[in-house]
Amino acid sequence: MFQYNGSTYYLIDTPGHIDFSPEMERAIQVMDFAIIIISAVEGIEGHTETVWNLLRKYQVPTFFFINKVDRVGADVNRVMNDIRINFISDIFDLSSMSANGTMSEELIEFIAERDEGLFDFYLANGYDSHLWMDQLQAMVSKAIVFPVANGSALQDIGIESFLQKFDLLTVTAYRDDHPFSGRVYKVRYDEAGNRVTFIKALSGVLHVRDELKYGDLSEKITQIRVYNGKNYKTVGKVKAGELFAITGLSNASIGDGVGNCDEKVIFELIPTLRSKVVFDQGIQAKEALKYFKILDAEDPSLHVIWQEKTQEIHLHVMGKVQLEVLEKIVFDRFQIKVTFATPEILYKETIESVVIGYGHFEPLRHYAEVHLKLEPGERNSGVVFESKCHTDHLPVGLQNLVGQHILEREHHGLLTGSPLTDVKVTLLTGRDHVKHTEGGDMREATYRALRQGLEKAKNILLEPYYRFKIKVETHLMGRVLTDIQAAHGRFEPPVTEGDRTILTGVVPVATFMDYSIELATFTHGKGSITLRFAGYDLCHNQQEVIERMNYHKDADPEYTSSSIFCSKGQSYSVPWNEAEKMMHAL
Repeated sequence: MFQYNGSTYYLIDTPGHIDFSPEMERAIQVMDFAIIIISAVEGIEGHTETVWNLLRKYQVPTFFFINKVDRVGADVNRVMNDIRINFISDIFDLSSMSANGTMSEELIEFIAERDEGLFDFYLANGYDSHLWMDQLQAMVSKAIVFPVANGSALQDIGIESFLQKFDLLTVTAYRDDHPFSGRVYKVRYDEAGNRVTFIKALSGVLHVRDELKYGDLSEKITQIRVYNGKNYKTVGKVKAGELFAITGLSNASIGDGVGNCDEKVIFELIPTLRSKVVFDQGIQAKEALKYFKILDAEDPSLHVIWQEKTQEIHLHVMGKVQLEVLEKIVFDRFQIKVTFATPEILYKETIESVVIGYGHFEPLRHYAEVHLKLEPGERNSGVVFESKCHTDHLPVGLQNLVGQHILEREHHGLLTGSPLTDVKVTLLTGRDHVKHTEGGDMREATYRALRQGLEKAKNILLEPYYRFKIKVETHLMGRVLTDIQAAHGRFEPPVTEGDRTILTGVVPVATFMDYSIELATFTHGKGSITLRFAGYDLCHNQQEVIERMNYHKDADPEYTSSSIFCSKGQSYSVPWNEAEKMMHAL
């Protein structure tokens, strides 16, 4: 946190490596403005495109700073041209404006050309400095134009000038007189074990001891901290626009809205790899699990999973560099030595055919029946629920309960036990009993109906894909295209720029996650690659993966496709392929 020219700034420095993209995405959602730093020598690197795409997703106004102009090989004009080609053409050089806001003729016309009313004013009356500055501030804030500066951070060249112009062009308008609302962007545990929730205040004022609502909970704030690096001071209140941390919230997670904000942010970047934690001898797995649960709260993308049967901890990661950093974090914070097994791909499953699944659950003094229609959904649409059940057959409350059970967790597919996705589930009908139906009965019937439907459907395996952008010297294009085909990828027609060629397309993560090392080797560091998650699609080696994962669908402790019926006071199990004809609500 720092003060400049009467303004307060909160600087959030995000990790630059692609393995930490989820952390960067969480930080971006609370920024008023962003500064993308690009090397004047190396130019736009792969990860910079990921950053740019995220900033556009969240519509964050963005400045560019071209750094390292003091180094041999620096070329500011080349980098600016690359920004225009790869990112956005509506950029302007901040050197065309003085520190007090005086603009060059070129900048005056650049602004007028992008606003019809201002252009008409310019033709009739000429330039008005106040009007142009107001309009430029608005255009920057609305992400219509993007300023570019250059300098050298190491040599302190151009930094003060950049900061002066950044301060001049950036304006915010937060309201203290509205009800308090905020957004959680980080969770940490301090050295005393307190859960610390970091929030950006979007409106209003918050005091210590206030009750703060989030989700279905409301809890009292016990402390408000204002951080500067690792140090903090406690304060009695905070107001709109400020970034701060509080203690007292036991369960708020990153992306949650608090106070008068109900909207939860759904993050786009999700890990595609899973790794097992390997302990040194003498470390109790359940003891280590405590620490990994803390890391899971701080970084929800880790998705820490405890497997009771094997006493193993698994987590989701973006890549190998993240695992190296995690090893160090676990040792530094918790003094335990861990390593990680080789990361494995996270697969998903879906269906190709339309089926109806039937589930009946009727042990003694329990009763529920559910009929579900399962249809293939659009790729990367997840699981969607709809009810077409008549209220004469099942009350609205129980219909909603079925929907809740469909969406409350990831369901296992039949091929590998991987999460089910891209399926539309429709509740067709069901039955309950006035005296014997309890809440858990509907869950049992729903899970069995889902599983019975999967048994009848054509199941397919999906794997994660990258969207790639590779830039190489044209004479190396053939080698790269051969590599993409060998990796079971698909590419679009190549685009040539001078002596370089740009290749784009999609390719499985499994076959391409280490390709950047290979590319750097045979291009002698001159080739560039951008990889970003492109969702899930058909697995290129389905049978091989099924055999390797060796999942036994009938031995899954969490799922069964059979139904339970009752006759003469005795319950009995009926296998999935015989259960349909015995259903009560046909």
